[in-house]
Amino acid sequence: MKRFTYLSIITTIGILCFSSCKNEVKNDRVDQSVATDTIPAKIEPVYMYVTAVSGLTLRDQPNLQSEKLAIMPLGTKVKLLTHNNESTMNIGGISGAMDEVEFNDKKGFVFNGFISKYTPSGANAVAKNYFEDLKNDFPDVEYSEVTGGTVSKPSKTQTTLLPTDKWHEGFFMAQQLYGIPRQFAFPNPTGSNNEVQKNNNSSKNHIISELQISRRNNTLQKIVYYSQSQKLESIVTITKEENKIKIEKTETSN
Repeated sequence: MKRFTYLSIITTIGILCFSSCKNEVKNDRVDQSVATDTIPAKIEPVYMYVTAVSGLTLRDQPNLQSEKLAIMPLGTKVKLLTHNNESTMNIGGISGAMDEVEFNDKKGFVFNGFISKYTPSGANAVAKNYFEDLKNDFPDVEYSEVTGGTVSKPSKTQTTLLPTDKWHEGFFMAQQLYGIPRQFAFPNPTGSNNEVQKNNNSSKNHIISELQISRRNNTLQKIVYYSQSQKLESIVTITKEENKIKIEKTETSN
């Protein structure tokens, strides 16, 4: 009888130990699973590019009066550290704020109206090739070409839709790709309904070189760069369609 009692006690203890060990293993697996799920995903760095024609100032503090750390030329690539969504200032008709960036191992602040997520085209870039490359990173970019005109006066129209609602991004891109003279700064949205700016430094080959600006209630409606030489007429038109900027260039042989 005593022997039976001892065996029962030993058996019970064994079952309890097994159950306890099993729960510990199970709990350990749960803890490992929870620990794995709480590991934050790696965040890829965000890079931006300078669009200011004359270069962009990197400053020590998020204001325009702070110390200048560097001047970054057009097309400079910077790492975005923090972005300010608010519009706290307006420079040259562009609303924005100061973002924190990193450049050449220096951290500082820049006006975000003069940086863009779009890689700059560079000098002598072919629009078709540039936009095809851009679509690899931004699939929503749309580009098309259409030829027309007559045998004696053939024409070609290039149309691009950029997934941005920022007029200045479209203007700076068109300026680089389609030869809008650097003399023309981004047009201020505030002004008369119709304005024409002449390029007084145009070459002798250009009969006409001018920027035509249309506004309504101090809001941009259309920007047109018109140039004409003895052999070619070129019209670059920038408009806004809902939340996209449309850039269209038409060249016609004279």
